[in-house]
Amino acid sequence: MRSLLSPPPPDGLPRLLCGLAADGGQVGIHDHLSRWGALRLSHVGPGLIDWIEQSGLVGHGGAWFPVATKWRSVRGRLLNRPVVVANGAEGEPLSSKDALLLTRLPHLVLDGASLAAAAVGATRIVVYVPERLVRSVRAAVADRQKLAIDPVPMEILAAPDRFIAGQESSVVNAIEGRAALPSFVDIRPVRQQGVGGRPTLVQNVETLAHVALIARFGPEWFRGIGPSEAPGTMLLTITGRWAGPRIIEAPLGAPLRSILELPDDQSSRFWGALLGGYGGGWVEMGTLLDLTLSEPAAREMGATLGAGIVALLPRSTCPLVETAKVVRYLEQQSARQCGPCVNGLSEVARLCEVLASSSQWLPEGIKPILELCDLIEGRGACRHPDGAARFIRSALRVFGADVKAHLEGRPCGGVRTAPPSSPRGRSYRRVGAR
Repeated sequence: MRSLLSPPPPDGLPRLLCGLAADGGQVGIHDHLSRWGALRLSHVGPGLIDWIEQSGLVGHGGAWFPVATKWRSVRGRLLNRPVVVANGAEGEPLSSKDALLLTRLPHLVLDGASLAAAAVGATRIVVYVPERLVRSVRAAVADRQKLAIDPVPMEILAAPDRFIAGQESSVVNAIEGRAALPSFVDIRPVRQQGVGGRPTLVQNVETLAHVALIARFGPEWFRGIGPSEAPGTMLLTITGRWAGPRIIEAPLGAPLRSILELPDDQSSRFWGALLGGYGGGWVEMGTLLDLTLSEPAAREMGATLGAGIVALLPRSTCPLVETAKVVRYLEQQSARQCGPCVNGLSEVARLCEVLASSSQWLPEGIKPILELCDLIEGRGACRHPDGAARFIRSALRVFGADVKAHLEGRPCGGVRTAPPSSPRGRSYRRVGAR
């Protein structure tokens, strides 16, 4: 496939962040085209999907599903006029990578959305972003319209400020004017029947930005970084390591030790880290530093890379208090449309708060908490309860010594009062770039 006129590709890192403006502003369309070259979208077809398959690209929204497989399932239903959605909802409170791309490098994302539409034969593109980003993204789309870059017009839709607003079926429901809540898991996937009953490709904005570079420089270039079984780079939002959050582009397969740049004599300041965000899992510090940046490695530890989050937890904070806060937040952010969310998450959040408060009112220890995790997992209308159960189990495993101390009435120094109310995610949304 030769569909693009491009300058030389980036040599090494960074890739996605290569064109980041030093002044912290948005990279305009002319600077974007000067850096990356123009698209020739009329020449894009199924050959792009072949390139994506050869590249080994997987989705960077949290599911880590092969992108080419997803696109082919949508293109196979061309007669139904597919829809493409650039999903930048980023409901995960600890993540800022998608907001960075949308506010400062929007044209890489929008290139990817247009390429996706051309590859799957879509006749509609929706860019789904938080309300606070709508104006910025709309301005970028308007600049592209002046140059007639995109054959398929782009619509901008504001995503609600909710944890589950970016789930695929939630996105479809929002586009159709309904509440942005997930549909039941056994309903036909949106790739087959989504917006208006049409096959719908919902793709994370970071994934689309990678597509914009693969289309320009080819699959072999993409595979030039990272291991053969999981090539490429990913954006990480790292909190707790520096004064504020940082967004770093890291090669897949790299050791977390080198990414965090954390000397051994400083690692003892942390309990460990939350890997993958609120639907991920806790990993203790020694294991974390020896871990490679890969989804299989994260899953072996009972976690996930998720949407690219590494949140270090200092020892000045009680890990069980933090866990209880997150579980209560997840309970309050649930769709409340099935028993596991309405009853299960509410009760397990209460028990986590009791444990964190270091009272001795859990005569059976953590057994009731684990039993509730077993009951809610796999029985929800969506996967939200499953992520909560994974998060809780990881905390009880990684912080086992603290659990024992709390049950014996010997809390750590981080416990001063009962756990505060659930966190408001937007307080974490300070976007910093390296």
